[in-house]
Amino acid sequence: MTTAPGTAPERDIAETQDAGHVDVLIVGAGVSGIGAAHHLRERFPERTFAILDAQDNRGGTWWTHRYPGVRSDSDLFTYGYRHKPWRGPSIAAGEEILAYLDEVIDEDDLDRHIRYRHRVTAAAWSTEDRRWTVEVTREDTGQRLRFTTDFLWMCQGYYNHARPYQPRWEGMDRFQGLIVHPQGWPDDLDHTGKRIVVIGSGATAATLIPAMAEKAEHVTMLQRSPSYYFAPPVTHELAVTLRELDIPEEWTHEILRRQYIAQQHWLTRMSQDAPDELHTFLIDSMRPLLPDGFDVEKHFTPRYRPWQQRIAIVPDGDLFAALREGKASIVTDTIEEFTEKGIRVGSGEEIEADVVVTATGFNLSAFGDVAFTVDGEPVDFTRRLTWRGVMISDVPNMAYVFGYFRHSWTLRVDLVIDLVDRLFRHMGDKGATVVVPTLRPEDADMEIRPWSDPENFNAGYVMRSQHVLFKQGDREPWTHMLEHEQEAEILPKADLDDGSLVYR
Repeated sequence: MTTAPGTAPERDIAETQDAGHVDVLIVGAGVSGIGAAHHLRERFPERTFAILDAQDNRGGTWWTHRYPGVRSDSDLFTYGYRHKPWRGPSIAAGEEILAYLDEVIDEDDLDRHIRYRHRVTAAAWSTEDRRWTVEVTREDTGQRLRFTTDFLWMCQGYYNHARPYQPRWEGMDRFQGLIVHPQGWPDDLDHTGKRIVVIGSGATAATLIPAMAEKAEHVTMLQRSPSYYFAPPVTHELAVTLRELDIPEEWTHEILRRQYIAQQHWLTRMSQDAPDELHTFLIDSMRPLLPDGFDVEKHFTPRYRPWQQRIAIVPDGDLFAALREGKASIVTDTIEEFTEKGIRVGSGEEIEADVVVTATGFNLSAFGDVAFTVDGEPVDFTRRLTWRGVMISDVPNMAYVFGYFRHSWTLRVDLVIDLVDRLFRHMGDKGATVVVPTLRPEDADMEIRPWSDPENFNAGYVMRSQHVLFKQGDREPWTHMLEHEQEAEILPKADLDDGSLVYR
């Protein structure tokens, strides 16, 4: 290529540019990444850091999920951060959660550390250099960047945001209406006066149906099998009482946080120790909220134990109100095929629809599908083990955040951050710059178990993704999926010198 004198050649956008070095590189600007960044600034103000996110804004799931009525399925006193009092209702809408995260970002001046539309594609560890080299593609320009960091903190969550779980049924191509998945909700979809079929019975379906029923002609929940539901009030009566007393918000936050943690612990223990009693409690709590004569056995009696899958939260029983008012109905059956006008189910009935919402769930991905290498060797995570649900065997200087299934995600975020904090300080005391989770001689005969034991938790999105995720062992510290009540005791006391961490 030739250029005129004094004219620079046009830049090749595929050329990789150096983006600099930081002490800690956080991947993900959602609840986990923002929480990690807050604690880094507070506890290690001397360390440099950056946050990379492939989306064009903050919030992770709360930014990408924009379907009608999107809200938390955990209370915000435990889903909110330990350090940041929640001042709203116990169950909050997506935009309220984003506003809360915005406050944290503003208070901690995190905006200048966040790089949006920066998709991490590869991460390479060099033992010789004692650092990670992270390859990034700018989603808006196609530009390629290269960051280096001493410590990589994966806070990207577990959703595959680009590829939701979308089953294919016969005849979908001949359906003349609109088919949408909640992960890709069209901004211009007006469902006023429309006949809606929502396929699914989980938390997303339970959220969508009452929200859409307000404007739709009718909404039908089409489920293959029922889920468990619980209908707490949107605002806890204790919160109302405490706020009437005009006590500091920090006190209200802490009291309600402890109240909800105790409630979650009770439900979890009951699901393990007395599942039949918990089943009866959940079913009986729904009966008075349903229309007279409703077939609870057919439409609301799951085939699994309580908490083998998530219990869907229905604040103030809004799903049941839509059923009572005739704005919504439930069909429990299998899908035979899509027709031009709707869906034909196993009984032969055709459910006519203008819009079909496939609330069929999502797929998981291992660390955002980033290509990891250690000293030039690709990392096959399916052959690696978790270290306390925080690090991965034989992967140096890398931590990750993964929340709870039965408790609020953020309860574990705080515990993981505390453990990483201790680890950083312990490395400093030892004069070490590298830490590697490593199997000990006594772990050589350890039984390798799947990422999730189906007897413990067997939601569809978990079972579908077992083959792409890392494994766990049969003993500490190579296990995860413990409950918050256990980890609140175990993680703060975890021995960092038990031989499972090698320091250099």
